[in-house]
Amino acid sequence: MPDIVLTADRTLMSDYHRNEFLGFGTCAPPNVIPDLFYSFMFFPPIKSKDGVPAAAPYGLRKIEAQLLLEGFDVSTVDPDHLHRHLDEAKVLGIHVMDPFGLGPASSTFAAVLKKEPFLAHRFRLLMESSCIRMAKRRGLRIIVGGPGVWQFKLRPSFVEKYGIDCIIEGEAEKVIGRIMRKALKGEPLPKYYEVGIEETPSLEEIPNIVNPSINGLVEIGRGCCRGCRFCSVTMRPLRWCPTEKILAEIDVNIKWGYARSACLHAEDVMLYGSSNTTPNPDKLIKLHEAVLKRCTEGISWSHCSLASVALKPNLFAKISELILQNQPWWGAEVGIETGSPELARKIMPAKAHPFKPEEWPNVVRIGMELMHDYRLIPACTLIVGLPDETEADLIKTIELVEDLKGVRSLIVPLFFVPLGRMKNESWFKETHITELHRELLVKCLMHDFRWIDHLIGLSFSGRWYAKLIQPLYTIFVRLVEYKAAKSGITINLNRPRQTQTNSKIEQLRAAVAQTGRAAGC
Repeated sequence: MPDIVLTADRTLMSDYHRNEFLGFGTCAPPNVIPDLFYSFMFFPPIKSKDGVPAAAPYGLRKIEAQLLLEGFDVSTVDPDHLHRHLDEAKVLGIHVMDPFGLGPASSTFAAVLKKEPFLAHRFRLLMESSCIRMAKRRGLRIIVGGPGVWQFKLRPSFVEKYGIDCIIEGEAEKVIGRIMRKALKGEPLPKYYEVGIEETPSLEEIPNIVNPSINGLVEIGRGCCRGCRFCSVTMRPLRWCPTEKILAEIDVNIKWGYARSACLHAEDVMLYGSSNTTPNPDKLIKLHEAVLKRCTEGISWSHCSLASVALKPNLFAKISELILQNQPWWGAEVGIETGSPELARKIMPAKAHPFKPEEWPNVVRIGMELMHDYRLIPACTLIVGLPDETEADLIKTIELVEDLKGVRSLIVPLFFVPLGRMKNESWFKETHITELHRELLVKCLMHDFRWIDHLIGLSFSGRWYAKLIQPLYTIFVRLVEYKAAKSGITINLNRPRQTQTNSKIEQLRAAVAQTGRAAGC
C-alpha cells in the first residue's frame, strides 16, 4: 500500500462521456431529473481497475508525476475505492476545482435554483466518507490543492471540522515534495501555503505526466498575457511548452490505451508560441500538424480568445482545415464577458488587443461568426453584475446576445465572483438582480434552447451508443424548457436548420480587418 494516496471527488473523477464540456453539468444543483440519472448523464464514474482510475484530472497527474520523480510511494485512487487504499496511507492529497460551489458557474446556478450544486455536494460527501474519517483518527494527514483552494479561506470552519492539515494555492511542483516530506515525518505543516512567484516552476521544472489524463487533456502553456482584472490566471507568468513536451504527454495517453484524442489546454490556444497578443502562425500550424499525426480521433481546445480569431481569420481557417480532416467539429471555452465597450475598457482593456476596447462588440461578432463558419463550437461566458455596471452596459450586452442568435454556440451568464485583481470587490447576488438582468438571463437561455438539440446531435455523432444516450439529453432539455415555461418564460425557439453569414457580418469583418492592418498585424 502506498504512503501517499491522491484523489478527487466523483464530479472530477469522470470523463463526462468523453465530452469535456458536459462537465459543466456538475455546476448545477439537483433539478428536473433524479440524481442517479443526472450523474450518469453528466459525470459517470470513470473506468478503474483495483481502484486505480483509467485517467485522472490533469492537475492531479502533474502532482503525481512530481512526487514519483522525487521518489515518493504514491498512487492515484478513484474516490469510490478509497476504503481499499487508505489502511496504511499516511497522507491523502485531494484535488479540488470548486469545492463549495462558489465559482462563477456553480454559484449562479445555485442562486437561481436555490440548491447546493452537485460538485459541492459530492466534495462534502467525500470528506464525510467513513474511510477518511477512520484514517484521520489514526493519524492520516490531508493536503488539498487545485484551482479551487481559494474557497477554503471563506470556509475556515470546514477546514477545522474535517481536519484538513494543509492547503496549497498555486503551481505546486517545486514545493509539494518538501511539504509531503514534512507530512510523512509528522512535522508541523502550514495551514495555508501560497506559492510565491520565486517558487513558480520554469518549463524545465514541470514534469510530464506519467499516467493518462481525463479526456486526453495536455497543457500547451501556462499563464496569460491579456491581464483581465477578474481573472487569477493572468497573475502567473506566461510560458509555452515545446512541441516535444506536448507530444510526450499525448503519447502517455495513447500508450495506456486511454485516448487517441487530445484537449489542448491554454488560456488562448491561438496564441501558442507567441510573446504578445498576436498569433504566431508557424508555431501554431506546426503544433497542430504534429499533434494531429498522433491524435487520429481528433482534438479540442480548452480556451480561445475572440480577438485572436478575428485578427487572423486566414490562420484560423488553416487550423480549422487541419482539425476538420478527422472530425466534424471541435469545441473551446470562450470569454465574451460583456457587450459594453465601457466595461471592457475598465476590466479587460487587453481582451480585444491589438484592437481597441471600444471595438470589442464587433470583435466578438466577427470571432463568433468565424467560429460558426469553421465549426468550432464555443461555450461562451458572460459576467453579470460587474462592479460599476450600468443599465447602458446591460443593454449593450443584451443587444450583442441578440446579434449572436444565428451563431452555433452556448452562452452562459455567470454572476460576478471577486477573483484576480478584483478579489476585494463585492459579490453579485441574486438579490441584486434587476429587470434588465432578468432580460439578459432569459435571452441567454433562449439562445441556448435554440441551439441545444443541434449541439447534442453533434456531440454524439459517430458514436455507437448515440441512439441509446442521446434521447436522454433531449428529454432533459424538454423538461427544462417545460419548467422554464411554467416559470413564465415564453418559449419561441425557431430552432435553426441551416444558417448563413449575412451582409452585416461581412461589413463588420471588413472593418475589423482594416483595424488589424492599422495595428500593424
